[in-house]
Amino acid sequence: MRKITNLFTLTFIIFFIVSCSGGSSSPSYDLPVSSSSPVHPLVWEVVSPSSVSMNENKLKEAFDSAFADGTFTQSAIVIKDGKLVYERYRGILEGEKTNLSNLTGIDAELLQLQFGDRDQSSYSSSWSSAKSFASFLIGIAESEGFISSINDSASIYISEWANDDRASITIKDILDMRSGLTPMCFDSDSQGLKVCSNLVDSSSGGNIIYSDDQLTGCINRDLAESGVIQPWFSETEIYERGDFQYSNCDTNVLGEIIFRATGQDPQTFADYYLFSKINMNAIWWKDFQNFGHSNGNILSYCCLDATARDYAKFGYMLLLGGIWEGNSLSYNSYVSRIRNLESYGLQFWKICAKTHDENGNCPNNSFIHSTIGFDGQYIMIDFARNIVVVRSSLYEPILNASNDRKMKLIPNDLSQSNWILTLPRAAGANINSNFYSSGFYDLITQAIE
Repeated sequence: MRKITNLFTLTFIIFFIVSCSGGSSSPSYDLPVSSSSPVHPLVWEVVSPSSVSMNENKLKEAFDSAFADGTFTQSAIVIKDGKLVYERYRGILEGEKTNLSNLTGIDAELLQLQFGDRDQSSYSSSWSSAKSFASFLIGIAESEGFISSINDSASIYISEWANDDRASITIKDILDMRSGLTPMCFDSDSQGLKVCSNLVDSSSGGNIIYSDDQLTGCINRDLAESGVIQPWFSETEIYERGDFQYSNCDTNVLGEIIFRATGQDPQTFADYYLFSKINMNAIWWKDFQNFGHSNGNILSYCCLDATARDYAKFGYMLLLGGIWEGNSLSYNSYVSRIRNLESYGLQFWKICAKTHDENGNCPNNSFIHSTIGFDGQYIMIDFARNIVVVRSSLYEPILNASNDRKMKLIPNDLSQSNWILTLPRAAGANINSNFYSSGFYDLITQAIE
């Protein structure tokens, strides 16, 4: 396969990267339980939309919209009542190739070679949807006794914080993006991390992707000064400790807590306690270090590679209330916490399930739960309608610096980089996809009869 090695500007990419429990102390919630034990499918059962009371023509309308030229959609899938009722895959389209080539300088023929064909076996990137996976691993670690409670001080595991004010930070504070720690960005002088200097750099979580070591600086940072205007928070509003501040570093610290609490890196821990139990295959990217968790530090804040069908298994596990093994249900308390979120929390989002009204509001408070990743990666979970929807953008892993999924991004030169090349923005294109998540989901719900 030919490699993309063109030189093109990547320096602005990270401005836009976004999204991008069950211990004894946890509250107890009742979840609907089937009369027979549900199963986590090895292979999805494919059924007709009508068999689950959905209209195929209306689903086609929804997918036609989501896959239109300019959306850069690679895959989308609908799971209803535990069955696969609709899916579609495609490669790059003519308008997308022309637009990207004009904006980035990447040859259109090369784009066709790299992104021309996609099917159900093709990997998608999670980007920040991986944050929700890291959260659930924390819930598993709590339930399995590796962590006493997510309400405990994170300094029990991050010992560097034990002897100063950072000892007040709980694991839940980090899960909710309310740690109070400074957001970190790449420092070109030291090639490490430093406090973000402005709102643009920090608003998408902090541009840490250029650093070969994306973990050390996340641990060795301070609490932000409270009661003052912080330029990375707002140009006009005073920052108060505990305010929501979306942070890639916070989720990276969660991965380190998993590592120190369990003795296993997040990939190994997930393989045993999560992926194998729900019949999911996923590969987690690392930073470009030879030390750390396992020949590099797992990038817990981003970057799982999996198929759309496998991402759907994670969403379906949440619909089922946790992981079922025979008649036993595990981690249902953590799922309940996710279900009961008022807004963002535990590294999950609540998004509008309908097209916004003329005032920009969500009609009838029609919210669902979702993971969200840069360039439009979604796992949408609708507990009320028993639906999981996955949508992913076009993706190609660039492995020019090594054969391993270890991130190394050299600005303007992919020939020496390992990069998660999703379209359009991770290719350096300063454009937005025409995909609209709420509009897509709204059309899907209209297919329910």
